[in-house]
Amino acid sequence: MRVRFRFSKLGKVRWTSHRDLARMWERAFRRVDLRLAYTEGFSPRPKVSFGLALPTGAESVCEYLDVELAHGEQPDVAALPGRLSPALPVGIDVLAATVVEEKGSLQEIVTSCRWEMEAANAGVDEGSLRDRVAQVLAADSLFVTRVRKGQSTTDDIRPAILSLAVLDTAVLECELATEGRGLRPSELLAAIDPGIEPGRVLRTHQWIQRDGAKWEPVPLLLPATAAPHAERAS
Repeated sequence: MRVRFRFSKLGKVRWTSHRDLARMWERAFRRVDLRLAYTEGFSPRPKVSFGLALPTGAESVCEYLDVELAHGEQPDVAALPGRLSPALPVGIDVLAATVVEEKGSLQEIVTSCRWEMEAANAGVDEGSLRDRVAQVLAADSLFVTRVRKGQSTTDDIRPAILSLAVLDTAVLECELATEGRGLRPSELLAAIDPGIEPGRVLRTHQWIQRDGAKWEPVPLLLPATAAPHAERAS
């Protein structure tokens, strides 16, 4: 049985690395005595597969991981969020769980992410920000130089900006493509205005788009912000 979890990552735990997050989940599974399937070979590892890595320092209400359970393990999947949330650090809450039959990793099937990004600068000029956003949307191309793994490359990031809007004085909302090289929120902010200092960055949705349809890997019946014990960002 393969189970997909949706969870939030809010507050101080946002500074936890992706690797440390994986260790937290492994400890939580042991604490609730949920038996996982393991890989074969010299160093067996639990069959746990995370979705797209969240940038360190960013928050999210739509993180995902897939877990393959050990043969014969048949838990009450609907009850797993309530069992696992108390076993995880404050700020990480399991929002939903469902059995999945489809093949393909989360990193392969997610095509875009929706973000809210806050400018930390005091007194950001909303009019200038709206003008700059309009210029970005009207541009046919938007070239930036990025450094990844020690290599500098110049890329056109305009195709990765699927939507972009100013919500209020200092908050931007955007949908960014994840396919190909993808685009990080910090890279988009720098392209809009190098003078903007990134504040709170929140991932609100991960989308799968196929044959004209668009959906989330695990939709929520309740508002995603109603996390049981998530602390406020500080």
